[in-house]
Amino acid sequence: MNRNRRNRPKNWTNWLRTKTFGLVALISVALITISACSSGPAPTATAEVGISPELVTDYIHTVLEADRTAYTKHVISRLTKLEGKEKPDGVVDAEATEAWKETGGVPLPAQMFRLGSEIALEADTFTYGLISSWNINDNQAPRNEFEKTAMKQVEETSEPYKDFQEIAGQRYYSALYPDVAVAEACVTCHNEHPVHKERYPDKVFVLGDVMGGVMINLPLGSS
Repeated sequence: MNRNRRNRPKNWTNWLRTKTFGLVALISVALITISACSSGPAPTATAEVGISPELVTDYIHTVLEADRTAYTKHVISRLTKLEGKEKPDGVVDAEATEAWKETGGVPLPAQMFRLGSEIALEADTFTYGLISSWNINDNQAPRNEFEKTAMKQVEETSEPYKDFQEIAGQRYYSALYPDVAVAEACVTCHNEHPVHKERYPDKVFVLGDVMGGVMINLPLGSS
């Protein structure tokens, strides 16, 4: 049996769940520490207790971006196939594909990111996810005025957009960070995807382009 096949993780979901709950636990410890600094009732993260919500979202984004970049560069880039096409620099006998469940392949970076966000949602601490003006998945389109404004600003400036917003009576500190193409796999998957070709025929991504944004919503309490 090929040693690369033998060493491949057998259950991506369990591996991702462990990684994601590690992130959630890390952020939860930070929030507990913030609360402990206050003499009043234990609040969620606010600027009044010594650490700003902006800093908390920055911490979360740093971890998310590091894991996603590492996965793209050091897992996806080493595989022998990407969506059915041979990769000349691939050394691991596996394929990265949107249909990874059906084919026994490996999730694409955006799919891995979404799987992690779904697991983080179970912890009910904060939420995060990808949005884009050139979304392939309809669930990743900017949904409200805040996200539409944030996405436009990020595309124009390549800088994060951060502000407070209210959703269904819940107050949030929300931050949208630019999602930049860091590897050839990023642009290849999107440019060659049938949905992208149909919806955005004139949009061709290159390395370094802002392809969308990473939205992080940190709950601050009822308004």
